[in-house]
Amino acid sequence: MSETFDKAAAQIVEAGRRLDARGWAMAGAGNYSVRLADGSFAITASGRHKGHLTAADVMRVDAAGASLDGRKPSAETLLHMAVYRCRPETKAVLHTHSVQAVTLSRAAKRDVIVLRGYEMAKALPGFDSHEDDVVVPVCDNDQDMERLAPRVERVLMDAPQTPLFILRGHGLYAWAGSMEQAICAIEGAEHMLACELEHLRTGTGVET
Repeated sequence: MSETFDKAAAQIVEAGRRLDARGWAMAGAGNYSVRLADGSFAITASGRHKGHLTAADVMRVDAAGASLDGRKPSAETLLHMAVYRCRPETKAVLHTHSVQAVTLSRAAKRDVIVLRGYEMAKALPGFDSHEDDVVVPVCDNDQDMERLAPRVERVLMDAPQTPLFILRGHGLYAWAGSMEQAICAIEGAEHMLACELEHLRTGTGVET
């Protein structure tokens, strides 16, 4: 379905309230975007608390992540654009800052976290069985987005099936073919990561 800016802004506002209510957008963290019908993108403006968004807190950028309305986009806009380039079917990208994503990515000794045996895997695009392993790339964080974005893009190109990645010590990215599906993906992924964190707490650990 083609998205207008007004509809996309409403979806982003609602997503912010929903994800903040789950504790995944503390202190204004995170950012959300939607691909628009004209090839531009709606994305959260910089510095807005995601639990208190209004349509005025959503702006437009082009495919290079440059502002189309003079406002400052979210710092991680270039990472959203990397996802859209690598996954042309993607219509919405969500980035959350949960305790479980931060903790598990810091604990992982390899550059992936494997989520295995979870029914909730079926909430992710491209997964239809709890028997499917969900391999989540873990990318080292970097404050230089122009340096980080190409690195993320290479990771995604090397893992064409993944609908997720984590910035180590930072948070989770998930995406899908609609905002509704992206919310399902982020909720499903956060649920599985929370279960893995409980395994870590009880000594069974995360696959590293």
